[in-house]
Amino acid sequence: MDGKVISGFDIKSLIKNNIRNYSMFIMLVLILLIFAPLTSGNNWSPRNFTNIFFQYSYVLILAVGMVMVIIIQGIDLSVGSVCAFIGALTAMIYNSGAGMTVTLIAALLMGAFVGAYQGVWVAYGRVPAFIVTLSGMMLFRGLTYIITKVSPISLKDTGYSLLATGTLDEVLHTKQIGPYYPMSFVIALLLLALFFVSEFSARKKKIENGFEISPKLFFILKLVLISLLILGLADRFARYRGLPIVALVLGITVFIFHFIMNNTVLGRYIYAVGGNPRSAKLSGINSELIIFIVFCFMGVLTGLAAVVSTGYMNSALPQAGNLFELDAIGACYIGGVSAGGGIGSIVGVIVGGLVMSSINNGMFLMNLGTHYQYVVKALILLLAVFYDVYTRRKAGLG
Repeated sequence: MDGKVISGFDIKSLIKNNIRNYSMFIMLVLILLIFAPLTSGNNWSPRNFTNIFFQYSYVLILAVGMVMVIIIQGIDLSVGSVCAFIGALTAMIYNSGAGMTVTLIAALLMGAFVGAYQGVWVAYGRVPAFIVTLSGMMLFRGLTYIITKVSPISLKDTGYSLLATGTLDEVLHTKQIGPYYPMSFVIALLLLALFFVSEFSARKKKIENGFEISPKLFFILKLVLISLLILGLADRFARYRGLPIVALVLGITVFIFHFIMNNTVLGRYIYAVGGNPRSAKLSGINSELIIFIVFCFMGVLTGLAAVVSTGYMNSALPQAGNLFELDAIGACYIGGVSAGGGIGSIVGVIVGGLVMSSINNGMFLMNLGTHYQYVVKALILLLAVFYDVYTRRKAGLG
């Protein structure tokens, strides 16, 4: 059976139903354009683009986990304290002589253990996630103060920080080709090849199964725009030190969890449990196990974010992780996650995180204090949730 091309009316409906996804990208571009004259164009510089990923990758990593927690109608207020706790322990492990590989594995395992601990309370103890993670926030902050004795733990060398502030070109000792470090373009071309194969394969499968497909012009336009976005970002990285290792780690993380959420049974179950827990339970889905797994995912990603944030600071600070949960939750709601659960995407929250990061970065370049950043982030979060509630009410969903 041939695929049915979406009609003009259906295209309008498609755009209307996905307006939030489009508006996020538009908002990101507008923010960058608005800050350009205010920062004398410094926000567009290659160095600044690289620094954004160095400074805010932990937010994006945490947001990947937080979106799954919010989709199942949960919340995790403990991620900042857990980052500080795991950061301190991994600094001690690294300073003891363990290599970075062992340290990273230890961080992921500790994160998984913390996620399992909180997941058991939420899924099987039926304690609200708000209370469990609020308890976790206080528990792990207290444990951090105990193990650090309220003193920073300095790292013995720069090996730990390589993941957070190093570049692939520096590690591989690649030579510049003119003004460019080449690895950004190499990875970008590989990524585009995978993207094109995936898109053409998905379109072919839809045609074979008789599903609706977008007009060829729309399909080509989507490919062109995303290609320009990836190549543009590669150009920024290539002009200053090369591809950040943390950007590569983030890309792999996004790919893995985007695949899980969109191409696996587990992903469908996560959306089902979040959309209608009672119906999911009646249809035979083990809701408790799904909730437990999601909190384990959140724990693992918190462990990864702990290594990134600690490496960026080049020391484990007892007060580290302050308001990390606000940044992650804000990125999720700005990125299109519904406060009612069941709706959200990994790519969406990455864009939401980049929106918040661009605003913070722009205000920093303008030499505005952190107090202004708190005010702006608070207002953005409030407006994002209001937008979600308003659109759901208008659609008759809430």
